[in-house]
Amino acid sequence: MYIDGVFSGGGIKGLALVGAYAGIEDRGLRFKRVAGTSAGAIIAALIAAGYTSREIMGFMDELKLSSFLDDRKIFLPNPLTKWLLVYWRLGLYKGLELEKWIYEKLAAKGVRTFSDLPPNALRVIASDLTTGRLIVLPDDLNQYLCSPVNFPIARAIRMSCSLPFFFEPVKLKTRTGNHLIVDGGVLSNFPMWLFDRENVKKVRPVLGIKLSHKLGERPKKNVRNAIQMYEALFETMKDAHDARYISRKHEKNIIFIPTDGVLTTEFQLTKEKKIELIQYGRACALQFLKAWSF
Repeated sequence: MYIDGVFSGGGIKGLALVGAYAGIEDRGLRFKRVAGTSAGAIIAALIAAGYTSREIMGFMDELKLSSFLDDRKIFLPNPLTKWLLVYWRLGLYKGLELEKWIYEKLAAKGVRTFSDLPPNALRVIASDLTTGRLIVLPDDLNQYLCSPVNFPIARAIRMSCSLPFFFEPVKLKTRTGNHLIVDGGVLSNFPMWLFDRENVKKVRPVLGIKLSHKLGERPKKNVRNAIQMYEALFETMKDAHDARYISRKHEKNIIFIPTDGVLTTEFQLTKEKKIELIQYGRACALQFLKAWSF
């Protein structure tokens, strides 16, 4: 049976999304259209390209996550100099290795640009800091005088994954000037609204996979210092838009995967921890799908 799927952001915690995809496949469900933000955009793109969960788990097992941390070479390497790069370059890491990896995986399936996929098969969320707007890729590319047909999917995914201050923003060059694009989670970390809207008949069942507790079950945040305040501020900012949208009606179509204890930027995960996250995501999906009525 075909369904539409939406995957939330969550950085490294997105490994649990791979497990959830495995559980969904185990139940005989297949995705017709997919959408996602940040880590969810990566999984969505791989699914749209035709990868099975088994294939994704295979190369995730071999992948050294820290290889994505492509910092700039500096003459005087020390912690202070590294943080100065954040000031000038707006991010600790370039993000080029992440884009390269995504490009290679998609190209292996013959997918490079959005024209290589059926219309509306894949949509990802990013945030335009220059205009203060949420953008849906490839839908909104025309507004930037860019051709959606020829736009590289790997570039769109990197835009959606550019976590502020961690990865450098992507500069989208247009005829009207440069636009700084960052992580879609800044404005919508879980874009289920793309496929599931009030008073609009759904084409097929829509299933969301979200890396969090249910709204009413979220633990309270302890804010005791500036770092914890930044974390709480960013988490609140990411979820504010989507929290207003997700109602009890929508919750019945969402697999919630609480991933407490794993940091969004924990790129040094051990192989055992990666496997644990994937298996946990699969277990959450299978438990949910036992009672899912669509």
